[in-house]
Amino acid sequence: QLQACGGGLVQAGDSLRLSCAASGLTFSNYALGWFRQAPGKERESVAGISRVSGRTSYGDFVKGRFTISRDNAKNTVYLQMNGLKPEGTATYYCAASRSAPVTLTMSNTHYWGQGTQVTVSS
Repeated sequence: QLQACGGGLVQAGDSLRLSCAASGLTFSNYALGWFRQAPGKERESVAGISRVSGRTSYGDFVKGRFTISRDNAKNTVYLQMNGLKPEGTATYYCAASRSAPVTLTMSNTHYWGQGTQVTVSS
């Protein structure tokens, strides 16, 4: 299971750090990622990180503002988000994949967290 937390209501330009704790799986065997879904829109990939080497990938819209990281000793993946914009308002989901090298997609994701709401006011 994946349990995400850290969302909230912030102003444009603020920062948030999302966390996602995993249980019941061998954490280091999974690539991890964050997705987001805004109302009326499709779920999109935000960031991904590989199993051990820590290679990362980001959606084009991130533009250097977000950082994904993982702590295999704590079974936790993080998403540090800086410079948040109103268009970043969405429910953010953590995800785990046994097969993805770095970037998770809807089709290669095996586990989903429950989502945490991020609202960015202008």
